[in-house]
Amino acid sequence: MDRLKQMESFALVAAKGSLTAAAQAEGVAAAVIGRRLDALEARLGVKLLVRTTRRLSLTPEGTAFLETCQRLLAELAEAEASVSAGGLQARGHLRITAPAGFGRRHVAPLVPAFLAEHAELSLSLNLSDRVVDIVQEGFDCAVRVGDLPDSSLVSTRLADNRRLCVAAPAYLQRAGVPRHPSELARHACLVLSSDASQTRGWAFRIDGEVTHLRPSGRLDCTDGQVLHAWCREGLGLAWRSAWEVEADLTAGHLLSVLDDFAAPPNGIYAVFPRSRHLPLRVRLWVEHLRAHYARPAYWRG
Repeated sequence: MDRLKQMESFALVAAKGSLTAAAQAEGVAAAVIGRRLDALEARLGVKLLVRTTRRLSLTPEGTAFLETCQRLLAELAEAEASVSAGGLQARGHLRITAPAGFGRRHVAPLVPAFLAEHAELSLSLNLSDRVVDIVQEGFDCAVRVGDLPDSSLVSTRLADNRRLCVAAPAYLQRAGVPRHPSELARHACLVLSSDASQTRGWAFRIDGEVTHLRPSGRLDCTDGQVLHAWCREGLGLAWRSAWEVEADLTAGHLLSVLDDFAAPPNGIYAVFPRSRHLPLRVRLWVEHLRAHYARPAYWRG
């Protein structure tokens, strides 16, 4: 019996929840689906499904095997699609995640054009400031900003992430322009209080070494977008990424200070689970991001 057909039937039964529903979807008798599942379990030597008269459930071995089946079937569909019409085409569902602030500004706006280019794809976007476990939670790709921790994930750098110390002109007229990072102690600094970000403080290159300072002020917030708004209102200095403030710098709403002490940039990355073959839908998504992020004019808004 065809191994591929057995795997397809197994994945279909798991998705539909019953042999009858799977058989109706495929247009065959339920007994045919049952024989395929029996042959698959016999060949593997494990029980994949627990079938009763009232319900069907996956065994632990079935759950693990289902993930492999779904991946292999998706890769096969993509391989066929890539040559069937003489060009690269992707089908299926793409699940991506990104930090909330960056995702709103620089991921979500790029989705419509991507889907317009790939009509056979659907997409789910998760925006969260927590570090999402993309393997355990079933995401195809994550966009991450900053220094990456060591992990078993694969990453590709999409762009540099420069970090700047910025303030509104009104604040600098009132409080003066700091000439050295050590002068931050006498300034109102708008600090991100999230445990997940900037845990080492604001980074500057001082005497050839990257130094992290922990300035303080009357205002702090767990949301970087709020700090950005407060900074524009002239409430103090903020240490923000260029992707967030570039348009304001161009328009003159904010000015950068301490540029001579700017730390080297970290990165904006696409991160995905380690796999022998990266799915076509993920490759196309990453290239879509890279094409936009590579243009300097894009960051100027």
